[in-house]
Amino acid sequence: MTTEQTPAGDTEGAASRAPAPAEGTSGGATEAGTETAGAGGAEVSEGGDQPGAGTADGGRDDAGAPDAGEPGSGGPVAGADAPPLAGAAEDAGAGAGAGQGGAEGAESGGPGAGAPGAADGASAPSEAEAELAAQRVERERIARRRAERREPVESGGKLSGRAADLLAAVRAVESGEKVSAPGVAEPAPAPRRPAPEPVRRPEPVPVAAAPDAETVGAVRAVLAEGGAPEALAPQAVAALGDGAEDTLRADPWQLLRVAGVRPEQADGFARALLGAECRPEDERRGRALTVWLLEQAAVAGHTALDLPALTEALGKRAVPDPDEAVQSALAEGDALLFQDALEEPGAQPAAAGTDEEEVPVRVLAGLERYALAEESLADALARLVNSVPKETEEPWEAAVAALTRGAADLARQVAGHGLVLHTGGEAARTEPAALLGAARAAGLRAFAVCHTPDGARRFAAHLGEEPGGAVGTVAGLLSGASGPGRDAEGALDLDLLIVLDAPQLDVEAAAMLAESLPDGARLVLSGDPAVLWSAGPGRVFADLLAVPACPQVASRVPDPGPLGELVSGIGVGELAQVEAPGKEIVIVPVRDAGEAVHRTVQLVADSVPRAFGVPPEETVVITPGHGGAAGTRALNTVLKERLNPGPGRFGGFDPGDRIVHSPAPGRTVPGRVVRADAEGLHLECAGAPVVVPRELVEGRVRHGWALTAHQAVGGRWPAAVVVLPGDAADVLTRAWVYTAFGRAERHLSVVHGVEQALPRAVAESVAKPRTTRLRTLLRVQLPPAG
Repeated sequence: MTTEQTPAGDTEGAASRAPAPAEGTSGGATEAGTETAGAGGAEVSEGGDQPGAGTADGGRDDAGAPDAGEPGSGGPVAGADAPPLAGAAEDAGAGAGAGQGGAEGAESGGPGAGAPGAADGASAPSEAEAELAAQRVERERIARRRAERREPVESGGKLSGRAADLLAAVRAVESGEKVSAPGVAEPAPAPRRPAPEPVRRPEPVPVAAAPDAETVGAVRAVLAEGGAPEALAPQAVAALGDGAEDTLRADPWQLLRVAGVRPEQADGFARALLGAECRPEDERRGRALTVWLLEQAAVAGHTALDLPALTEALGKRAVPDPDEAVQSALAEGDALLFQDALEEPGAQPAAAGTDEEEVPVRVLAGLERYALAEESLADALARLVNSVPKETEEPWEAAVAALTRGAADLARQVAGHGLVLHTGGEAARTEPAALLGAARAAGLRAFAVCHTPDGARRFAAHLGEEPGGAVGTVAGLLSGASGPGRDAEGALDLDLLIVLDAPQLDVEAAAMLAESLPDGARLVLSGDPAVLWSAGPGRVFADLLAVPACPQVASRVPDPGPLGELVSGIGVGELAQVEAPGKEIVIVPVRDAGEAVHRTVQLVADSVPRAFGVPPEETVVITPGHGGAAGTRALNTVLKERLNPGPGRFGGFDPGDRIVHSPAPGRTVPGRVVRADAEGLHLECAGAPVVVPRELVEGRVRHGWALTAHQAVGGRWPAAVVVLPGDAADVLTRAWVYTAFGRAERHLSVVHGVEQALPRAVAESVAKPRTTRLRTLLRVQLPPAG
């Protein structure tokens, strides 16, 4: 690496070899919240200034926490006298998993963020709207299938049957009593049909109309009466439906359903409406807080929470009887309870001398939405694994014969298995690209999808063609905007689907993809397991890698050059010295956040273009968080002033501004502003025109010269400037550093003010786990791969 010593900040003249990052004092105020909880843990810091369904640490947009709340949350609840809305995933498990898989890129919010069905364009549904509509239809279909297999949860009554048994089991475990297998054992799975009915293609769903003005007006009056900002009325109607006025009067704590509202604000609203009847022990309050905590945990990446962690978090929220609150939520069908055999390291063995075999279990609570998606994904993967013919078909033999080395190894596994995992870095994409080309040449119906349009463009380049024909995005395939279409039964008309950037798959997207494949089709999940995890709940790729139920092919193709050597070392926990004769890697020491901002602008606007010929529009700036003196907000402000000054007449934007657009929760697409008119803000994103209506601009568009690592994952730029202000030291993880440094193709500048925290983070700070159930579900349905 190269340490820059020149006062001007140029990359020229720097030494060709340097030790691991230079020392220097740190300062600044990047809002870097600290993750404090383990898997499903209950302790997370609070605070922050993010509106919306934001971060995992109370809104501080740290290096490992979802930054889903900016923008896309629809504005704050707090008025001038109220605390700011963080919309954060705090308390129950929110910090757990944030270090690796938080969704900084999920700018549009976590679950429930944004206005469902709101149109970005004119009358025709956009890709994002079609995707959201397809997700709604898919969730309804999954719910119907699950209802056919299990007894529904009765609404309005107390717990009974298995749910009551499970809660009793939890209390027994907590009190030290022994739990025997017959009382808590998982029922045997029902026999699987050899060929389940393929998923039906969702019918087009009309774009939801704007909320009725009269309904919004009535809700606005209720909000004003309770002291909440009237501007929340459209979001409340979108979240609670046409009966939002009556719902809020009957249960003021339902205001927590609106993205960005925090419990203390809902409590104030309830006090204003209920007066003396508002009490901490109110059953409605406990139930609403239970759901809110589970939703915030989902923003942080969990699909479920350990029941003890959930009850502990409820206790911290002044709920007098947390067990009763959970029981009420379960009885009303707002949450589900699960018990899973505990197969994790450290499980306590059964006591000797007992007559009955004891089964160590963990009891989890979760939202139905993610529980159904996880179960549907496990079912679909098991179907794919079990439906592949044992005989290798002739087209697959031809595809294997056409390939060599690593690509041939991958093709051989795909020929005989319905599910194959492929791991490797950017250069390893040549192997699935070769497989895709050979499969198409052999007459097989094959298609590949990536996380971002930029990823699709890069992958299509390996095939020597433009995106669209054989390569698209996950969102485009699910919405029907790209891909092969569906067969008569509603399944994707494919023999092979290759999913690149597999670590970015959340459980809902993964379930929809797997459910949409016909029997006999092959699914290849390919990606780099060292990058940050998905924006949405779950850790699908990591869970599958941990379950030996399908072949795993590790690529031996290394990423080339000094950048490849540096990133590969980070992936195994080593921040090594790297020879960079062409100044591919430059370290720029800084003393504080102010100097970090100054040097960053200097690099982007002057040094990198002059030394490497990379224009500012092809350089990305990556920083750990949105807030603080060196966060994306501050950096974007000064970069706009330097690179595209203007009055910002349309919501702070001018033609030529670099932006990121969040069309749906968990997705950000880089682009630029073209113009603004009465229709809204006209953008160009991934080569396609997008119109964002005026009322949605604040929630869906933000400046995009500087990004977080979660926003940048899946993309690559000729040059990257990674900013590490001093107060970001506590939030850095190996995955964050790996992801941020890996976004550069030709040149990487590191504006370095964290001293020895950087090598420490690479060596020691691994991802904190997310609480999921996929591994348990797969172990039940899939035998170990032979």
